[in-house]
Amino acid sequence: MKKFFTYKNILILIVLFYFIILMLRITIRYIPYNLDVGFLIIKQDYIHIKHWRYAFFIHVYTSLFVLFAGATQFSKYLLQKHKKLHRIFGYAYSINVLMITGPAALIMSFYANGGTISKIAFILLSFLWLYYTLVALIKARQLSFKAHERFMIRSYALTLSAITLRIWKFLIMNFLDIPPMDVYRIVAWLGWGLNLIFAEIYIQRMKKRATEIKNIKGD
Repeated sequence: MKKFFTYKNILILIVLFYFIILMLRITIRYIPYNLDVGFLIIKQDYIHIKHWRYAFFIHVYTSLFVLFAGATQFSKYLLQKHKKLHRIFGYAYSINVLMITGPAALIMSFYANGGTISKIAFILLSFLWLYYTLVALIKARQLSFKAHERFMIRSYALTLSAITLRIWKFLIMNFLDIPPMDVYRIVAWLGWGLNLIFAEIYIQRMKKRATEIKNIKGD
């Protein structure tokens, strides 16, 4: 427990908790089935499309759980002390992404604001999210835990795009003079692209550190 409650872990938990609460506040606005609030104000042309509308509400209502369940997968405390709980949350995260939230996000991608540029960005994001999550699940089933961890990092990096997209949108709109639709095209790529780059850098550092440790032990 002492190793878990480090200043770094506490700071990460506080930041994550803050953004989960922020996402909860956004989600609450749509309960139970409000069609004229938040993001839907600029999507009135698509409200009548049933599959898009259902996909939107499914995505909104389940994304918060995905954020939480995914975060638990990187808790060393859970992994070491409560492996069964780690697996339960892992399966819940994977099933949610693969069968509920991910497909809903993919459907929405084809109707993204900002034209073809934005649509391609969100379609690619959805496919990568589904792919990385599926491979992470397969690797866990195969007991290939190092590969499982790497693909979970990639998957959760894309999950966090729900947060980073909004951060970038806020920063660009408040500090740069760019037309709204151009902002949307930029954040459609920036919101998850940088996340994936940082995830890959982190993964490569993990591999390098593991190799160094292996070489030291070999000596």
